[in-house]
Amino acid sequence: MNLEQKQLISATVPILRENGVLLTKHFYNRMFTHNPELKNMFNMGNQESGKQQTALAMAVLAYAENIANPGVLMPVVDRIGHKHVSLDIRPEHYQIVGRHLIASIQEVLGAAATADILDAWTAAYQQLAALMSGHETKLYQHKAAQQDGWTGWRPFFVGKKIEESAEITSFYLHPADGGKVMPHIPGQYISIRVFLPELSLYQSRQYSVSSTPTHEYYRISVKKEKGAQLDTDGKISNYLHDFIQEGNKVDLTAPAGNFTLPADLDAPVVLISGGVGLTPMMSMLQNLVDKDYSHPITWLHGCRNRNVHAFKTELDEIIKANENVNQHVFYDLPTESDKQEGVMEGFLDINKIAALPQFPGTRYYVCGPSAFIQKQFNDLIAKGIEKESILFEEFGPALLQLN
Repeated sequence: MNLEQKQLISATVPILRENGVLLTKHFYNRMFTHNPELKNMFNMGNQESGKQQTALAMAVLAYAENIANPGVLMPVVDRIGHKHVSLDIRPEHYQIVGRHLIASIQEVLGAAATADILDAWTAAYQQLAALMSGHETKLYQHKAAQQDGWTGWRPFFVGKKIEESAEITSFYLHPADGGKVMPHIPGQYISIRVFLPELSLYQSRQYSVSSTPTHEYYRISVKKEKGAQLDTDGKISNYLHDFIQEGNKVDLTAPAGNFTLPADLDAPVVLISGGVGLTPMMSMLQNLVDKDYSHPITWLHGCRNRNVHAFKTELDEIIKANENVNQHVFYDLPTESDKQEGVMEGFLDINKIAALPQFPGTRYYVCGPSAFIQKQFNDLIAKGIEKESILFEEFGPALLQLN
């Protein structure tokens, strides 16, 4: 891109702030009309809710705002890149997206979309596509180079299906080819693909691996959604609960994600989870315990009540067996028996934990619904925790902007 084109992109920032979601809605409608096969790759639940359109609008705006130095967006590029690799998105898909994005800019802006502006955005998109696909190529190469690694979709079968609570069920997934799997990094997720008859589409979703790393299988722990009006996400989770049984086959991609424990971690760890957000934390905790991790490990968890508290018995046993591991539990509706066991009432509040570790270098991992993550992040910052020490995983499109 030349300087004049970068200036033109910068000049469109106010338009994107005002009309970004309008543009991305038009873009997705256009793309799915001309390339309906792509519905099998995109999360149609996020399309229905508008989350994907909003996330894309925010990403396009951020790119335009930083067009002079797109390298500052590498943390975002890395997070999105892991998602794309997990969904088996390849360089050729960027060309299809680019064609419809440029056409959408022309159709939405009308006369304001001059030839120079369209040329500038074409150059800008090609630069972004090269940045993204280049990074994703490295991620693919890394997976292929790992022992027992692979890229693309691979058939697995359900070895065991176990209820962990009134809402959450675990699925133990083994390679159908009888081979091994590349161990995930604690905190990572895998994508699972199923065919939804009511949509006549394949749909893919990411689920955190909830077991300690192994070459034998992956365990995911899925929450069953309730209510008369389920979005597509809920339908997939419920499809796993209701129709996927032991022995059934599903397709998986290799583990991905950067919400992970570093291999050289050497500091206290605080895990903060809400609801089904405890799934990546289970992998992290079990892995640390297996390695005889010497630093303090503190887990704070919040959920509605004991019935929906997954892995409670397993966690209690880990606490008893490891002096350096502590937990603090919050229930919306604790019983008197729960309170006698130390369960606190209400929304998880770190300010109620007098013994919360705040030693230099402590790493804080947060996972749960968006509002939960936002509150925990704000409360940690208010306690003087540096934001660089706080890592969070938001299930779904990246909408949270925590500064």
